[in-house]
Amino acid sequence: MIRIEKLNQKYGGTQILWDLDLDVEKGSCTCIMGRNGAGKTTLLKCLMGLLPASDGRILFGGKPIEGRAAQARAHLGIGYVPQGRDIFPLLTVEENLQIGLPARKDKARRIPQRIFELFPVLKDMLHRRGGDLSGGQQQQLAIGRALVIDPKVLILDEPNEGIQPNIVRQIGDVIRMLNEEDGLTVILVEQKLGFARRVGREFRLMQKGRIVAADQMAKLDDGLIRQYLAV
Repeated sequence: MIRIEKLNQKYGGTQILWDLDLDVEKGSCTCIMGRNGAGKTTLLKCLMGLLPASDGRILFGGKPIEGRAAQARAHLGIGYVPQGRDIFPLLTVEENLQIGLPARKDKARRIPQRIFELFPVLKDMLHRRGGDLSGGQQQQLAIGRALVIDPKVLILDEPNEGIQPNIVRQIGDVIRMLNEEDGLTVILVEQKLGFARRVGREFRLMQKGRIVAADQMAKLDDGLIRQYLAV
């Protein structure tokens, strides 16, 4: 579904990504892991069109998208949950969710009921401002906003950062349900090994802007963890 070929990215004179190759199959749940500074967030931002690539190709459904803006990629069906959530704190929960509606191909004007089935708390707090929600509730809102567009691919950048354990488990359950039951393709940057193993079906390890290991999650062994993940 997604193929990245020889992707390079420079930021402020420093090269972050180096000839990076990545394949993500339809229906997969791929965890991208690596130490801080490996280039994981930069990779996601390039994939979403929030950072320009220096060169290389990004294919979605076999068609190049590297020249398209982030909004155009959302219209194609790429949902994105950034690190830090980036909800609109002065808008209500309902208004935050409605922002995604124009990107839907079916032009629906109502928030899908599925969002409230996955995150019931959002329905209970529909008229509260986003900034008044707890960190965990804001993360649920950010995921819900990405799902409003009815994406083909859901990209999440460290969705558990600063979230209480009970919400972490709930988010994990939702990701697995979306992937396994709904067939949604998921790309996930995650630092917590236990969560990645529970949710992910495949892993990609990054080091110094490159993918250095790729396999099924069950094959993420202690040797790879020591070499590429241990601090």
